[in-house]
Amino acid sequence: MLRDDLRSDLDSLLPGQSTERGASRRTALKVALGAGYAASTLPIAAQTAIRTPADGLSTGMLGYDVGGFKVPGYWAKPEGKTGLPVLLVVQEIFGVHEYIQDTCRRFAKLGYFAIAPELFARQGDPKQVPEMARLQSEIVSKVPDAQVMRDLDAALAWAATQGGDVSRAGITGFCWGGRITWLYAATGKVKAGVAWYGRLVGNATDLTPKHPVDIAASLQAPVLGLYGGKDTGIPLDTIDKMKSVLATGSAAAKASEFVVYPEAGHAFHADYRPSYVASAAEDGWKRAVAWLKQHGVA
Repeated sequence: MLRDDLRSDLDSLLPGQSTERGASRRTALKVALGAGYAASTLPIAAQTAIRTPADGLSTGMLGYDVGGFKVPGYWAKPEGKTGLPVLLVVQEIFGVHEYIQDTCRRFAKLGYFAIAPELFARQGDPKQVPEMARLQSEIVSKVPDAQVMRDLDAALAWAATQGGDVSRAGITGFCWGGRITWLYAATGKVKAGVAWYGRLVGNATDLTPKHPVDIAASLQAPVLGLYGGKDTGIPLDTIDKMKSVLATGSAAAKASEFVVYPEAGHAFHADYRPSYVASAAEDGWKRAVAWLKQHGVA
């Protein structure tokens, strides 16, 4: 029997379909989950999801050691190429599902060695948690920033052993990964970052002692922030606060920029979800690619 919450999500995914429990419903759910999406991400706007083919690319699942734990993930790069700029692609709260993997392939098509480590792997598998509240409480809230920073450091080290040029490394991230992008840009390990609607302020905890606004002045790499004007979870005044701090900081901080799309809310680049806004997503992608090139990640 399907769980009530999954049934409701599937009804949203397939409007106008019969609500009877039949083969069509089971098949549709299988397709949605089999595509590599966490149940928590439903409803999936399958009609808009972008699918990037892997022709001309080498792709695979990675695994590298950090303190005795093998961090899994996904990578993509142009086939037969070495010495490529490395781009860390940081997940949403839903993990390295198909959308994140597809984003890696999009960057690989542009000549990047794109790497997306599963940064929640020690705490659990988001694809196995169907409810958002449980996902947040049982997995996401238990992930220490320090662990994430170490895992990203190790991802760059792994990329170097695979022929990647980490002297031209960059980072981009979405939602949860947007916040991480700001934090990692202060480590001196990358040349530039692109943060998609990452939270900027928050309460200090043992696991998350600092937030982007706390480290903004000491950025070591310039960050392009891409945000939605209708994002109720990231008020515009927090962007203003971040801008004020950046203006007083390092050269990289001063070079950082924001673009706010008035027509967009949260997750406007997530083409598999109803939150997708094509105009903002397409413009943001062009700006992201140009930003990375401008700052030496090319």
